Amino acid sequence: MNKVILMGRLTRDPEVRYSQGTSQTAIGRFSIAVDRRFKREGQPEADFFNCTAFGRTGEFVEKYLHKGTKVVVSGSIQNDNYTDKDGVQRYSVQIIVDEVEFAESKNAQGASVGGGYQEAPAPAPQAASDGFMNVPEGIDEDLPFAQPSR
Repeated sequence: MNKVILMGRLTRDPEVRYSQGTSQTAIGRFSIAVDRRFKREGQPEADFFNCTAFGRTGEFVEKYLHKGTKVVVSGSIQNDNYTDKDGVQRYSVQIIVDEVEFAESKNAQGASVGGGYQEAPAPAPQAASDGFMNVPEGIDEDLPFAQPSR
């Protein structure tokens, strides 16, 4: 089985081209930076993966993704090994993307990319002396577990 799921941010805007022939297919190429779970001193904090999406997924990439967008991609890993012009064997892999999903809201994305927008923190609920949260008057009919009035 060859299945990979990664979450990271695009390192650059995607490049999208269309195949030649009677039925043109979108081919979207992009790379994502995936933070490492455990960071050691002197080691990189992220790994970078080249991704390729075909067809409708490639069109989605072209239309909605840009540098800094946090996404979850799923697909398969493919070797891209080759010998360069100097005769040196080069090893690399790419992710062939089957699915792409946004990993954060548009508002959160704007804040992380440097939009300067930050949501105000929600006020902390006030706890009653018995350790339960006080329910404001008049909203008991909106609670799913409220007893109907008799």
